[in-house]
Amino acid sequence: MLGPILLSAARSETLRRVVSASPLTRPVVDRFVAGEELPDALAAVRSNAAEGIDVTLDFLGEDITTEAEAHANRDAYLRLLEALGGQGLAARADVSVKLSAFGQSLREDLALEGARRVAEAARAVGGTLTLDMEDHTTVDSTLGILGELRKDYPETGAVLQSYLFRTEDDAKALAHAGSRVRLVKGAYKEPAEVAFQKKPEVDRNYVRLLKILMAGDGYPMIGSHDPRMIEIAKALAERNARPASSYEFQMLYGIRTEAQRQLVAEGHRVRAYVPYGGDWYGYFMRRLAERPANLVFFLRSFTTRS
Repeated sequence: MLGPILLSAARSETLRRVVSASPLTRPVVDRFVAGEELPDALAAVRSNAAEGIDVTLDFLGEDITTEAEAHANRDAYLRLLEALGGQGLAARADVSVKLSAFGQSLREDLALEGARRVAEAARAVGGTLTLDMEDHTTVDSTLGILGELRKDYPETGAVLQSYLFRTEDDAKALAHAGSRVRLVKGAYKEPAEVAFQKKPEVDRNYVRLLKILMAGDGYPMIGSHDPRMIEIAKALAERNARPASSYEFQMLYGIRTEAQRQLVAEGHRVRAYVPYGGDWYGYFMRRLAERPANLVFFLRSFTTRS
């Protein structure tokens, strides 16, 4: 029951102000967000790289309402990529872009042009771009922009969500050679008309989709902290005779860090999803909704002073 409440809270401006103003919030957020400034993001790349973990970086900011904001978000990614290239870190880094941050709801061509600039900059320094997936109303637009980008930048990554009914068809369409696809369960509140509502149903569909991607010719990116899903992915990789270089595991920054290290020790490629920036509230609330343990950690911080 808490999940839908927290997802609604993620869009509440009143709660945003209350949580952001609390002096106790910052230490908790720091577990999930690398920081607010570019140097914080670069430090996270270096610390993960030291442990053999690659990263995908998300500059936080979505649901913008003006073209100026879209351009500002685009420029933040361009500065990030320039810095990654200048410090020799780009080979370990992908960047994840939410098209709503690039003006998707204003004009699709605005979002496409911004993403194209980022894809170009990523390739120039030896990095890659992945388009994050948001709520179900944006899926067709996002996949359309993906298709346009892949004409010139076929390395552009996609994200699929296992809680949506439509995703099996999307997975089949994207399981082709050269196609990078991150599979996640999904973190938005979706209606019963388009999405599975119960966790066992979402999990079963995740496995069904994982089988499609691991049997295909693309590059699956297993976005999950679920130990059972990770073990299933390992078994599917073995069944499909996939070398370790042909897939990777992805987990969120600050969550199951020991499991990330263990996968690296086993010879798997691991990538941490590292968010940074001042607009952290919506991201943070969705992380709480996804995993009850995160909520317990958050609430405990309000009763523990150290």
